[in-house]
Amino acid sequence: MFQSITKTRQSKPIIVCLLLLVCAINTVIAQKADTTHEKEKLSLSNFNTKAIDAVNKQYSKMQQNVQKQTAKTLGRMKAKEAKVQKRLQGLDSSKAATLFNTDVQQQYSDLQNKLSEKIDTSAKNPMKEYLPGIDSLKTSLAFLQSGNNSLSSLSGDKLERLKAASTKVQELQSRIQQANDVQDFIRKRQTLLKEKLANTGLSKQLTGLNKEVIYYQQRLNEYKTLLNDKDKLKEKLLGTVRTLPAFQKFWQRNSMLAQLFPMPAENADPAAALAGLQTRAGIQQTLNQRFGSEVLSGGSGGGMGALQQQIQNGQSQLNTLKDKLNSSLKGGEAGNSDISQPEFKPNDQKTKSFLKRLQYGFNIQSQPGSSFLPATSDIAFTLGYKLSDQAKTGIGVSYKMGWGSGWKDIKLTNEGAGLRIYVDIKAKGSFWLSGGFEYNYLQSFKSLPEIYRSYKLTVSPWQKSGLIGISKKVQFTSPLSKSKKPKESNVQILYDLLHNQQYLPTQAFKFRVGWEL
Repeated sequence: MFQSITKTRQSKPIIVCLLLLVCAINTVIAQKADTTHEKEKLSLSNFNTKAIDAVNKQYSKMQQNVQKQTAKTLGRMKAKEAKVQKRLQGLDSSKAATLFNTDVQQQYSDLQNKLSEKIDTSAKNPMKEYLPGIDSLKTSLAFLQSGNNSLSSLSGDKLERLKAASTKVQELQSRIQQANDVQDFIRKRQTLLKEKLANTGLSKQLTGLNKEVIYYQQRLNEYKTLLNDKDKLKEKLLGTVRTLPAFQKFWQRNSMLAQLFPMPAENADPAAALAGLQTRAGIQQTLNQRFGSEVLSGGSGGGMGALQQQIQNGQSQLNTLKDKLNSSLKGGEAGNSDISQPEFKPNDQKTKSFLKRLQYGFNIQSQPGSSFLPATSDIAFTLGYKLSDQAKTGIGVSYKMGWGSGWKDIKLTNEGAGLRIYVDIKAKGSFWLSGGFEYNYLQSFKSLPEIYRSYKLTVSPWQKSGLIGISKKVQFTSPLSKSKKPKESNVQILYDLLHNQQYLPTQAFKFRVGWEL
């Protein structure tokens, strides 16, 4: 009896210690949770509002461009079909009535009307294809607006900006889906007309329809590529929430990717997500019932190795077909089995905006001094415009710098200036044919007004040069540049056709080295 009482008294301090330890652990966990909560709150309350405004502006402009380009394409396709119908009417009126009936006209009208209607933003995912960039941004904006992320401290202005950006993303998704519908429609129309009007003498008109379809596909793919690009301001917004545990849970429940591939619920059995899939044992049992255990185990039929060999052969053929498809298409287009194939050589520059077709650069040309003139270097800045991947043209200004008469007499002087126009046409590989016309001021000057007053002189210091030659263009990536996009450098050898027709003869051959800026 005494021993029992003693043991009970000894156990009480142990129980008390255990209770204190549990309380301490709970306190630490609670403090850690509060610290994490405060960090999330601080991170979210200080996120960059410039990123929100940039997204709002960028997506609003892109939505307008998609809408405008889609409307133009529909109008051009409709006009081209009208020309085909007019030509076909004189060849086969019944076929013209069948191919260009009122239903087709109504489809064009319905698509055009949808573009002018107000967008319905009630659909959660208006797009039928998955774009990772827009899914990340849309889910991030939804998380920032949800009530489970400590955003109660945000001002009403920030919340309004978030709502506006979410609306723009939703509207842009709807416009791109409308563009996808238009692309599908014009592609089917072009395919149908090509099939029905083969050998009718309307090949020129059908090629025009094919051009509209191909260039519209290219423009639409460029818009989708922009949506997946890692814009700096957009990355600042995504970086604010991407590492938060609360956002990761929100992503698993609310992103479009999570809807396509749902994750098992928290505390649920992971095997439940695999329900309905066949197990290895089940597949083995099915094969045994169909082919017999002896055949599969290596009997008279050649064993499992023969079956695996056939599977590998089939996989090899499938990969071959896939490679052929990928080689015939470009970039993201390879994933779309409905992409039309061009019946002409597309101009990849045609679908780019005016600014993206501009090319900035500079080149330098030096020549030794003489008894009358110092050593000089012609430094020119150029602005080119890409007519296509095979041709470009542009203008430029040049400045002639004097270096003095030798190492012991280095002196920087203004020795001239000039204006240029040029044309480059691709010859073969990295070699281009180059030509141009230059108007050069060949006289020392101290100020720009002197150049302007030179037009009034009896003997003008301005001379003309007609150049023709060859350029070698090389792509390179500068180790000093943060951009991984390759730049272009070129080496030129040019012959001046007018070098002997000046009052002061100039160099017949010019050697220049240039770089893209």
